Amino acid sequence: MFRTVYILIICFFFCEFTYSQPKPALNTDDGTTLNVLYRNEGSGKIYANTRGFGFLYRRGKHITAKTRSYYEIDLQSLKHPKEVKVSGSAQDKKRFVYGKLNQVFLLRGAVGMQKVLFSKADNKAVEVRYSYSIGPTLAFAKPYYVQVYRSQTSTTGQTSPDVVKFDSESFTQDSVVGRGAFADGLAETKIYPGASAKFNLSFEYSPYTNLIRAIETGISLDFFPKAVPIMARNPAENLIVTFHVGFVFGSKWY
Repeated sequence: MFRTVYILIICFFFCEFTYSQPKPALNTDDGTTLNVLYRNEGSGKIYANTRGFGFLYRRGKHITAKTRSYYEIDLQSLKHPKEVKVSGSAQDKKRFVYGKLNQVFLLRGAVGMQKVLFSKADNKAVEVRYSYSIGPTLAFAKPYYVQVYRSQTSTTGQTSPDVVKFDSESFTQDSVVGRGAFADGLAETKIYPGASAKFNLSFEYSPYTNLIRAIETGISLDFFPKAVPIMARNPAENLIVTFHVGFVFGSKWY
């Protein structure tokens, strides 16, 4: 179920992004004229942050020549800073993280404003912008399953590992031999509602005014009234602060 939701969200991003692209018959500008104001834009961002990776879709609209309003939705993985992957000794050799309680994904929605700090002097220059946004966020926490040996023998006479939810009180690092499948524990996924805020600084370098090519960096804050548990023997987290950098690509149209 959770993997299906993940795939559907990614499909939505790409379908919406494709739909938002300008049609050649309606937009004949070749993108070489500098002082052109495009009213609409759609873009995607692939990014990495200090706690994971993600993909974002953003739809913007000009309010003034240097100010845009936008809405966005993004999905990212969330790891704990103390996670360390260890090679498993089970037959499938799946690497695992000892002490991990939940695999966590964040789904954010937000509205925001983007403003131009420094405009382009020519098509080969860089435009510097800053933006800020706020909106709801959902943390999906799926229990982390591992493979452990429990002194039972399979029909072939070999010891067969069980796939169980990780429990730091029951298993030592030596007793865990691998990671369970992604589907293990999907039905036990818990949702933690919260709120998020972001501040971005972007550097737009596309040589064409009707295209978006930028490097964007910034900070994100996610707050959850009910703390999200990720690692055993570490406190669950109410406030999560991450720094991110990503590549933005898209287009503009009238």
